[in-house]
Amino acid sequence: MRTTSIPRLTALAAIMTTALAAAYAYAADAYPPVTYERLTNAQEDPGWLTYYRNYGGQSHSPLKQIDTSNVKKLKQVWSYKFPAELQQGFEATPLVNGRYLFVTTPKDNVYAFDAATGKPLWKYEPKLGAESFKTACCDVINRGVALYGKNVYVAMLSGDVAALDAQTGALVWKKQMFEPGIGYAFSLAPLALDGKLIVGSAGGEYGARGFIAALSPDDGNVLWKRFTVPAANEQHGDTWPKGMQEHGGAPAWLTGTYDAASKTLYWGVGNPGPWLADLRPGDNLYSDSLLALDPQNGDLKWHYQYTRHDTWDYDGVNTPVLAKITYEQKDYDAIVHADRNGYFHAIDRTTGKLIYAKPFVTATSVKGYTADGKPIQDDSKYPKVGTTIDTCPSFLGGKNWWSVSYDPQKHLAFVPSLHACMSLSGKSVNFMEGLPYLGEGFGIKPEPGSKGYGELQAIDVNTGKKVWSHWTKLPWNGGVATTAGGLAFSGSLDGHLYAFDETNGKVLWQSPKLTSGIIAQPSVFEVDGQEYVAILTGYGGANPIWGGPMAKAAEKIPRGGTLYVFALQHG
Repeated sequence: MRTTSIPRLTALAAIMTTALAAAYAYAADAYPPVTYERLTNAQEDPGWLTYYRNYGGQSHSPLKQIDTSNVKKLKQVWSYKFPAELQQGFEATPLVNGRYLFVTTPKDNVYAFDAATGKPLWKYEPKLGAESFKTACCDVINRGVALYGKNVYVAMLSGDVAALDAQTGALVWKKQMFEPGIGYAFSLAPLALDGKLIVGSAGGEYGARGFIAALSPDDGNVLWKRFTVPAANEQHGDTWPKGMQEHGGAPAWLTGTYDAASKTLYWGVGNPGPWLADLRPGDNLYSDSLLALDPQNGDLKWHYQYTRHDTWDYDGVNTPVLAKITYEQKDYDAIVHADRNGYFHAIDRTTGKLIYAKPFVTATSVKGYTADGKPIQDDSKYPKVGTTIDTCPSFLGGKNWWSVSYDPQKHLAFVPSLHACMSLSGKSVNFMEGLPYLGEGFGIKPEPGSKGYGELQAIDVNTGKKVWSHWTKLPWNGGVATTAGGLAFSGSLDGHLYAFDETNGKVLWQSPKLTSGIIAQPSVFEVDGQEYVAILTGYGGANPIWGGPMAKAAEKIPRGGTLYVFALQHG
């Protein structure tokens, strides 16, 4: 019988151990495909797979390693400072799949990192031409990527949608949806569904007729495209003066949400063009509305209009968050939505009927809603050519695009709110491609009686009433992410990321002062049993361009984009 010596066995064991370790390392570093099944169950995933974490738009993590008792031990574990030429507004939410973390920057660059260590893995730099920035309203920003299969998808200011290999950053395909510089732009994170990639256009300030479209993730072929302003011969085309539909604005520039059970896509629509409503009599559908769509073909199931015949730039694009609520002893599968017009809405997501609408900031143009859900608006708040009105909130809204978070266990929505009013003066305007299509001059003013410009508030979705709030002198322009650990994370223009106690709003932790103000949303994820919180800093966006006195209050905030990642300090 042949025998094997002890040294040979030891050497063999060492070789096998090394091989197993290498195989394990490969498995740990491998990129797990992001399937539709994983996306429908993204709420329970340790990563942060899609823009709002889950299809329902809730931005709420089930992780609870970091909680109210230990959050004070949160420390920075890594950071990455982006190049000086990108120092504009950073508005992307970091997405995490396995060990891969993805962010976008201004001018549509995409970066990939090891989520735990911060090691840069690859970057994609499209180097857009100047024409791509010509009609980009409100800074040259990008809000992030979508993950599907083994690709990363980015929609760009240039009109391009690109698929990148998630492991290498290599370009897989690129599809141009419109010519740059004529009014259109993409600034949103795409939404990946079952065999579809959904995007929506920006450009309402340029009269670019808004659209929502579905592309094939495999090759970028357009599967369907729906304009948000109906043609004259389509249903509700008669809510516009003849000939104005083609330049009606109504952009769809923020990522929508999705109900996988009913297979319904929910997407918000922005302001009509031109701004001056006196030039376009009618309700101007589907501007300032929520659309419920069939994702297979883009067909409309129902719509709800938050503001009719808008003259105040009260976009309806803010996130439609799926929630189960109990209002006046009746249960609803609802959508909750904090609108630019200053009202917090709950809408039956099956029928599109209004459940309630409660003001969360001072609102004077929209005075309330009828029993059947129609907005009641003050006719004296409509300027005409040569006249000026004052109203609240401002055109930046009671809440702008910044993500809310919804904790389904506590039935609380966390809303970054803006307290400002405005004057509007009517002016004559004609449509010219690639030029602003407003017809109004404007100025922002402080909201009378407010404690500051910014307020993070918690709202009970079962009642629409405020539970607590945190006021700031500066605008609060950061999105919110909550966790099962009882925490609400959100950043401020003062350069700190904060952790609030969800139940009472007490500040339990704040980061050291970071390189710039925060206008992005945090994401929360887990790698190898360790929970992390990631946030992009980089002041910019709409406030420094249009904010008037709010911009003046924030003028000393340094610019500079940096990605920060935090975890609990061991020991």
